[in-house]
Amino acid sequence: MGDGDAERPLDETLDFMRLLWSIEHGLQKQSKRMEAELGLTGPQRLVLRIVGQFPGLSAGELAGIVKLHPSTITGILQRLVMRRLLRRERDPDDSRRTRLWAAPAAKRYTRRSSGTVEDTVRRVLASSAGQQARGARAVLAELARVLNE
Repeated sequence: MGDGDAERPLDETLDFMRLLWSIEHGLQKQSKRMEAELGLTGPQRLVLRIVGQFPGLSAGELAGIVKLHPSTITGILQRLVMRRLLRRERDPDDSRRTRLWAAPAAKRYTRRSSGTVEDTVRRVLASSAGQQARGARAVLAELARVLNE
């Protein structure tokens, strides 16, 4: 992009798409920084925090909560299990299914920390008017729903 490209007027749709791509780029960048500084990527931390909040989830239930493809979740889970931050146990009611539990070592990675993606989101939401944040969430939720149909 050359000088002044950010100031070129775009129609509403293209401008919104530009913002979405910028957010996606920022998420990737901050996730890589988290991995270097904290030892976990953003998605790995998200998974650990959700499993910590809902112990005993199945991988399929987790995929539904985080809205990621099961194969993406599988890779994240494998890395967390290898690092002994997450443990899998057979479901007593269905031996084909495993349940997920955060290991005690995960606590160090899941406490509230600055420099994480969720800390950035929390700060931006706190500085936004409630109505504004709810409106943005509604638009993004509908876009996600339609894109993932």
